[in-house]
Amino acid sequence: MPTKDPARKAHFPAIEKRYQKPMSYWFSVMEKIKDKKYSEQISHLRNKYKFSQVHANALVMYSRGSESAHRFNSISDYYKSIDPIQAKTIKSIFKVIRTKFPALELVLAWNHPMLKLGDEYIFGVSTAKNHILIAPFNATVFKEFSPYFKGHKINKKTI
Repeated sequence: MPTKDPARKAHFPAIEKRYQKPMSYWFSVMEKIKDKKYSEQISHLRNKYKFSQVHANALVMYSRGSESAHRFNSISDYYKSIDPIQAKTIKSIFKVIRTKFPALELVLAWNHPMLKLGDEYIFGVSTAKNHILIAPFNATVFKEFSPYFKGHKINKKTI
């Protein structure tokens, strides 16, 4: 059963139970392959020890110094990590949407700010060096609002 705790250590009891070895054993395995690439480490655990992807990722990332799946503790931490102009633009986008739809909740999910209604994600944002990627979670939105995005690249599920 997946854990809701973002700490990578939260997977350790399940790893010990499923693969019948203490974590000290798995840390020694990781020590032997520490110089390999992430994908090679994952493949090693999955192929040789039949690890699930989730367990392999938790062990590999913990061994690489990442103790949590969360990169940011808050949305303001996310904004601090990106270009200030992009942060200002994203804040404006969310402000406009939340003004029109106040029931939407601004949350961090998959290390990106998203708007959520109940259990459903409605809208998400991501950034790259010179781009802001917006992703409504409904294809109808693309069709309905496509006139507003003339001159922008529209992909299958992102703008």
